[in-house]
Amino acid sequence: MEQRLFNNSHVLAWLQYFSDNTEVDLEHVKILDITRKNKNLIPAVESHSCVLVFTEAGHQDIFYRMYNAGLENCTVIYNEGSDPSGPIKRDRLADMIDRGINASAGMLILNPKARSTYKFGMDNSVFASGSVRYVGSEIRAIILSKMAITEGKNICCISSESIAIESAIINGEGTIIAVEYNSHDRHTLEDNVGQFGLNNITIIDHVDEETMKGLPIPDVTMLVASASMEQEMKCLLELNPNMEFVIYTLDFVVAASMPALCKEMGIRNPEIIQVSVSKLTSKNTYNTQPAPWLITCKAGE
Repeated sequence: MEQRLFNNSHVLAWLQYFSDNTEVDLEHVKILDITRKNKNLIPAVESHSCVLVFTEAGHQDIFYRMYNAGLENCTVIYNEGSDPSGPIKRDRLADMIDRGINASAGMLILNPKARSTYKFGMDNSVFASGSVRYVGSEIRAIILSKMAITEGKNICCISSESIAIESAIINGEGTIIAVEYNSHDRHTLEDNVGQFGLNNITIIDHVDEETMKGLPIPDVTMLVASASMEQEMKCLLELNPNMEFVIYTLDFVVAASMPALCKEMGIRNPEIIQVSVSKLTSKNTYNTQPAPWLITCKAGE
């Protein structure tokens, strides 16, 4: 069994401590142990009004990072030391940005502006500026819907930086393998990972047996069609014969060739759609975005 810094007894003790010393309703508390691998603190706080966070010593910028993410109005309820005992403290997160975590402990973070639902398709303005030209938010929302993300799914995103970021935020219990060939785009992706406080993204620079070794086997892959697409698909199918694919392309010829390519790989009945988005401008004209083809298919069916 996995050895944990905070076991069930520790969790129950901290819950009892906060129950005895605060008026917070713990019925809907989100419990998050960030001493375990792949746990994302910032997205959890953004989407839950009450998060019980377990952390070890050494996070010197934890409150500063949450402040930078726009969580300055959150309230942090905590104590001094590693045990659920003694006087309780309550501070506004904005007043704690110079503090770090000096002991393994639990703390409650209250977010009065937490969203109760997640909306697919984040606005492009929230992503890090850099070399990446992000797909439109409306089209990204459709892609994410086609990926049918469920909690705990492992996902591979190839040359699809904003898809990788949103997938990691939505799916905090799964691993996102982000493949980025271009070094400049990879730096922008790394900036986004830091900006959103994501710990469940692994970045690699290409797809083959060696780079995928030791990583969780993906359940679904979202990829932008390229010259290496066939090699990528074959490699991923060797890892998971039941792989689900969502493929993005602006090239009609590529879209038209997908049924034959899927048949060659033993994938039947691919769904191929074209998505077009037009926006009304201030001058009462329509601005039409690039209209991609989206190919959705699952092997083993």
